[in-house]
Amino acid sequence: MAEITAAIVKALREETGQGMMECKKALQESNGDVEAARDILRKKGLATAEKKAARVTKEGRVAIAATADKSGAAMVEIQCETDFCARNEVFQEMVQVVARLAADAPAGTIEPTPAIKDAVQDALSKIGENMSFARGVKVVAPRIGAYIHHNGKVGVLVGVEGEISDEVLSDLCMHIAFADPMGITMQDVPADLVEKERAFAREQAAESGKPADIVEKMVTGKINKFLAERALLEQPFVRDDKKKVKDIVGKAKVLTFARYSVGA
Repeated sequence: MAEITAAIVKALREETGQGMMECKKALQESNGDVEAARDILRKKGLATAEKKAARVTKEGRVAIAATADKSGAAMVEIQCETDFCARNEVFQEMVQVVARLAADAPAGTIEPTPAIKDAVQDALSKIGENMSFARGVKVVAPRIGAYIHHNGKVGVLVGVEGEISDEVLSDLCMHIAFADPMGITMQDVPADLVEKERAFAREQAAESGKPADIVEKMVTGKINKFLAERALLEQPFVRDDKKKVKDIVGKAKVLTFARYSVGA
């Protein structure tokens, strides 16, 4: 058996993030073969991950990465068990790695690739908490705005075409982060939600005892208010509620947006 020195154990520990004793045991089991010891540690890590997979992940981080040519950007959410883990440097570096990997994917919803799964698994083996790739999206547009809240738990991507200043694009991202719209226009608000709200509004209006035509006008008014509160372009702008978002974007066209909030 090859000699297992403290230096070899230390090097394996730094490479894998496993404990000194675990690394030493793996080297002993592999008769000093470092490559085989890596495989042993990886298998143990996968087994540990399976045991932890049932544990709830309600914390985490959101990260954004742009493509090399700046024509697109990806946003990902990685979840973990505790905020302590979410603040861990290894975890945060992994989230950034996953965002960069996602930026290389086609536009749209991001599915976890083998490389993404490996990055998450590597961080899990080093930290010891359950963690998972929750979701991801890539946006491609002539102009892209991005925002990550200071706590790393809320992120926004928005794609725009037309003339728009950097300042307005930044303000638009922050507005989306805080106002949480459901769609760009009223027509984008999910129809099932609108119908539920309409039924509720009609029930309330009917209780007023007013004539049917007045009841219908009351329902229409409530639905219009409901839609305006949830459609991005109709929302009062967070920095100046006397203006609507459509007023501050001017002639520019909002093509798409995505907003992530950890665990939501």
